[in-house]
Amino acid sequence: MSDANTTDYSQTLNLPDTPFPMRGNLPQREPGWVQGWQDEDLYQQLRAARQGAPKFVLHDGPPYANGQIHIGHAVNKVLKDMIVKARQLAGFDAQYIPGWDCHGLPIENAIEKLHGRGLSRDEMQAKARAFATEQIAQQMADFKRLGVIGQWDQPYRTMDFKNEAEELRVFKRVMERGFVYRGLKPVYWCFDCGSSLAEFEIEYADKKSDTLDVAFLADDKAKLAAAFGIDAEQLTEAFAVIWTTTAWTIPANQALNANPELVYALVDTPKGQLLLAESLVEKCLERYALEGQVIATATGDQLAGLAFRHPLFDLDAGYRRLSPMMLADYVSADDGTGIVHSAPAYGVDDFNTCIAHGLAYDEILNPVQGNGQYEAELPLFGGLNIWKACPLIIETLKDNGRLLATKAITHSYPHCWRHKTPVIYRAAAQWFVRMDEGVGIFTTDKAPRSLRELALEAIEHTHFYPENGRARLRDMIANRPDWCISRQRSWGVPLPFLLHVDSGEPHPRTPEIIDLAAEVVEAGGVEAWSKLSVADILARIGSQDDATSYSKSTDILEVWFDSGSTHTTVLKGSHAGSAHDQGPEADLYLEGHDQHRGWFHSSLLLGCALYDRAPYKGLLTHGFTVDGQGRKMSKSVGNVVAPQTISTKMGAEIIRLWVAMTDYSGDLGIDDKILARVVDAYRRIRNTLRFLLANISDFDAATDAVPFEQLLEVDRYALSRASAFQADLLAHYQVYEFHPVVAKLQVYCSEDLGAFYLDVLKDRLYTTAPKSLARRSAQTALHQITHAMLRWMAPFLSFTAEEAWAIIGHTPSIFTETYLPLETPNEALIAKWSRVLELRGIVNKAIEERRVAGEVGSSLQANVILTLGAEDLALLQSLGDDLKFVFIVSAIELAAGDEVAVEVKASGAQKCERCWHYRDDVGHDEAHPGICGRCTSNLHGAGETRSVA
Repeated sequence: MSDANTTDYSQTLNLPDTPFPMRGNLPQREPGWVQGWQDEDLYQQLRAARQGAPKFVLHDGPPYANGQIHIGHAVNKVLKDMIVKARQLAGFDAQYIPGWDCHGLPIENAIEKLHGRGLSRDEMQAKARAFATEQIAQQMADFKRLGVIGQWDQPYRTMDFKNEAEELRVFKRVMERGFVYRGLKPVYWCFDCGSSLAEFEIEYADKKSDTLDVAFLADDKAKLAAAFGIDAEQLTEAFAVIWTTTAWTIPANQALNANPELVYALVDTPKGQLLLAESLVEKCLERYALEGQVIATATGDQLAGLAFRHPLFDLDAGYRRLSPMMLADYVSADDGTGIVHSAPAYGVDDFNTCIAHGLAYDEILNPVQGNGQYEAELPLFGGLNIWKACPLIIETLKDNGRLLATKAITHSYPHCWRHKTPVIYRAAAQWFVRMDEGVGIFTTDKAPRSLRELALEAIEHTHFYPENGRARLRDMIANRPDWCISRQRSWGVPLPFLLHVDSGEPHPRTPEIIDLAAEVVEAGGVEAWSKLSVADILARIGSQDDATSYSKSTDILEVWFDSGSTHTTVLKGSHAGSAHDQGPEADLYLEGHDQHRGWFHSSLLLGCALYDRAPYKGLLTHGFTVDGQGRKMSKSVGNVVAPQTISTKMGAEIIRLWVAMTDYSGDLGIDDKILARVVDAYRRIRNTLRFLLANISDFDAATDAVPFEQLLEVDRYALSRASAFQADLLAHYQVYEFHPVVAKLQVYCSEDLGAFYLDVLKDRLYTTAPKSLARRSAQTALHQITHAMLRWMAPFLSFTAEEAWAIIGHTPSIFTETYLPLETPNEALIAKWSRVLELRGIVNKAIEERRVAGEVGSSLQANVILTLGAEDLALLQSLGDDLKFVFIVSAIELAAGDEVAVEVKASGAQKCERCWHYRDDVGHDEAHPGICGRCTSNLHGAGETRSVA
């Protein structure tokens, strides 16, 4: 006979037990998991698990191989990883081949900082390749540390020989389709880059400039007077007046432009007669502090061909030239003077107008060199930096009586997005991809429509996440100029042309030369092509041409051509034979929203140039990272958050959860307070998972599982609810939405599980016989919910899911699994228990009021009389004697009434030492005086019977 005073009834309970610790100790343990994934070659195990499955291709937009990763990189890579893992769990063969952008200016700049600017082309290429290799290794380690699973042992790099060679073949194909031409044309030019820039590489920022109103003296007063229908004797000195913000372009002026339909006035002033747009006369005279009177008017078309002297005409013979008046529709009278000065080397409109009016290409003046200095031979300003020359030009114009007004302004101006410095338009012989119809070189298979038309149509067949990206990309394509694809640098894929030294025309056997270049580069990289001389190349193609008649182009393809062509060089080239060989059409491209003008843009143009369609089915964009106040990350502000620091202090899992919790369609805020909330959310999810694992630790599904139809009703409800919940989550995953998944999972853990189901289950799990139907029914449901939950959270809480999987799983990784097939939701059962929960909430509120008043302790001390209407009464009566377990009270009595009413009073019964219920049968057994009848039965008898809960 046992003595009640010496029995420790806690030892008779089925208390939860699990090796899954309460604290994750993520910073210490995550590196071990990363190493384990690598040692076990997890990526290849995942591929084997999906052999033959439908493929999902997320093509990685290559980060630039330069510098440590920042929090923006972490956002990008974690988003990609979550999507790939979610698709993997959905049953797809979702491969992830990470890549790097390796050529181009930033690496050249880094090499020049390390080794100086005097390096030969061969030295630059060798050092750049070595530098990029080092940077990739550093970044790769950081990406792995974030829990990103991919083909790290064979990533793609744009500098891999095969990719460099395939890019040349892509270029040849674009040329064959009629899109490539060479021309002298103003292009964006960055002095810091020392090269042309693409439209993608331009951003706008404020710049301070000086405005100038400059007077151009009429060379023939009689012709000017005739145009206005007046007597030449009415004129003393007559001037056409222009307004500009680019003083540095004045030395290169070669024409003036007027709108043929505008009305122009000849205004008599103390400084001579001024030619101005009639509607701007008053504003201009006020600006010049002059009195004046209009003596005649004429439309712009009457001014065509009039000649005006350069404003520095009298100062140096180098400026003793005339500027003819040319007509142009783009001239407006919105501001300025209604007359535009034209320096055709430094403006697209200027260039096109001058060429259209007969100016020859070799007549275009282009005194600004690639480094931002005027050529030494330029009179008055030779050798000066153009920005520093501006004050001197203004002063010279003033001294020569040609400056009517000047004023400092701040205006929006194009800048290089790498150097954040102002750029200019500068005429240079460049290679272009044509957007509209025109003649290309070496065309053999002309595309059916213009590139602009093909790209605009492709946009309409692309899915956008979010949808507003469609209009953004469409507008950019609709309005962009031809794509300048040549750069004047050393480190990149060559434009393999031999150009005739006299005519500048490419060699007639250029297609063969490109084939040769691809062959040479595939064997030895771009360095191997650099080492070939003109004579070598001609000999290799069997040409008898004189090598001295040709020069070898030293231009390279711009880096956006590199990355923009990876859908072919990688998906059908270096990684053919993988899932990617289904290319070039990927399921998804994912980058920051700035890539509408970058990688998305160049990839679209090249996909359409090659295949008449986009290389992707969908585009997903995310915002930029900012601090908690919405400010950009800045070292000077001190608000930079480094992913390496977070991983070391809190764990990479916290970065992953932060990314998943944040609506990436806008900017992503991060700071210590935000991260503290993320840590709290992680702990709540982890604690729920720990409870689940602890309560199925002695459960073997193979032998202990209860068939669904035999489960207790609340267990069937819990599984129906989990099934409906899973369908909701997977719908979010399908459209790449993560923050609703995390938000709903937190609510599910706290309310569906913590506040109800797990709370209700504790008594059954702890007090019934270990192998009883009641307990095994609960464990069956918990086992399925645990397995389902691990899969729900695995895309973002990958380390934690794998940690738990090591305890309950039977395969090497959670990611070899698929989402758990759950029973179809029983809508009637869910509706029934939804009402039960509403009524339970009403009762809980009443109990809490009594508890606060000190009338009862825990809810188990409460006896409840619940009055209900007929429908609710029947509903709760269907739960039978298990109703008290659902409401977690020791006794509950139902009564019929017109409306819901709750009466709560403290139980007068004794508390069971084992189950803590207050029952009249506590002490019924002299051998066990401290426990109730059901505990006696559960310990020593047949066990209680549960049917519902």
